[in-house]
Amino acid sequence: MLGYVTIGTNDLPRAAAFYDAIAAEMGGKRIMENDNFIAWGPTDGNPGFGVTIPFDGQRATPGNGQMIALIADDRVEVDRIHALALSLGATDEGAPGERFTGFYAGYFRDLDGNKVSAFMMG
Repeated sequence: MLGYVTIGTNDLPRAAAFYDAIAAEMGGKRIMENDNFIAWGPTDGNPGFGVTIPFDGQRATPGNGQMIALIADDRVEVDRIHALALSLGATDEGAPGERFTGFYAGYFRDLDGNKVSAFMMG
C-alpha cells in the first residue's frame, strides 16, 4: 500500500550525500531528482524514499512520532547501515538489537533530525 515517503531537509546537498551513502549500502540508487528534491529506491516500482526542501518555503522540521523505516536483508545489514549513518554524522537513537522476537532494528536521526530505522523481520 505504501507508495513512497518524503521527509524535509534544509540542506539538500548535505542530505543527498548522507542518503547516497545509505542507499548505496542497501543496493539502491537515485531514481528521481530536481533542484529541490531527490528520491532513492529500486527501479522496479517498489516504494522509494525522498528528501525535499519544503514547497511552502518554511523551514523543514522533523515530526514528533514520525519515523522512516528502511528494510534490510539481514541483521548484518542493519548493523552496517546504523554504523554508516553514525559515521556520516547521524545521532544514535537506539543501537541495533532485537526489539521483540523476529524484529531486529537500529535507530538514528539523520542530519536534519529525522528519525530513521534500519530493520529486518524474521
